[in-house]
Amino acid sequence: MIELSELSGLEATDLVLRYGDKDVVHGAGLRLEPGRIVALVGPNGSGKSTLLRALARLHEASSGSVTVKPADGEASDALMMKRSDFARHVTLLSQSRPVPRGLSVRDVVEFGRHPYRGRWRAADPEGPAAVHRAMELTGVAELANRGVHELSDGQLQRVWLASCLAQDTSVLLLDEPTKHLDLRYKVEIFDLVYDLARVHGVAIGVVLHDLDEAAALADHVVVLSEGR
Repeated sequence: MIELSELSGLEATDLVLRYGDKDVVHGAGLRLEPGRIVALVGPNGSGKSTLLRALARLHEASSGSVTVKPADGEASDALMMKRSDFARHVTLLSQSRPVPRGLSVRDVVEFGRHPYRGRWRAADPEGPAAVHRAMELTGVAELANRGVHELSDGQLQRVWLASCLAQDTSVLLLDEPTKHLDLRYKVEIFDLVYDLARVHGVAIGVVLHDLDEAAALADHVVVLSEGR
């Protein structure tokens, strides 16, 4: 994992987000700090996933700011950073991801190393160790050579999470990471998220629906209602 001196947080201020000509998030603010977990809760359609996507630069903000705040050094405007530089700070595990056929677990986890490779897939000397570490942390190392289309939903979710961890960022965004998982896999994912924050100092923002889960997991619970 990254060194403590390289950890960074993420802060959004007065974000306005829209679809077409309709504002769906109105002046929202959120701060993610190293070693802390923030749960974002609220009813369906309140803008939780949209806000998370905006933090990951996957939904353009109409106004407001997103700032990467390193532990050492000056804060940077995330919206002005090169995408490859931003991707070394922040990664998102979205709700729906494809089940690629013909690829092994290791192949999928290696996707997380894309910010460290040049346009012509330049050498990534730290890549193999980062991929192995991510698979070990998520408990999928023994599945490394299995085809991902052969896995259960719980195993596949851990593989995608491993891909995020291989990206070696200090900010991790999770959009309902345990949706459709049974209790066993929910517990495993939540235990891993807790350790990433407490042991490795990762700043985590997670969208959850269950208030009991949010209260048990998070340091702070942020409620979003009608985009506010």
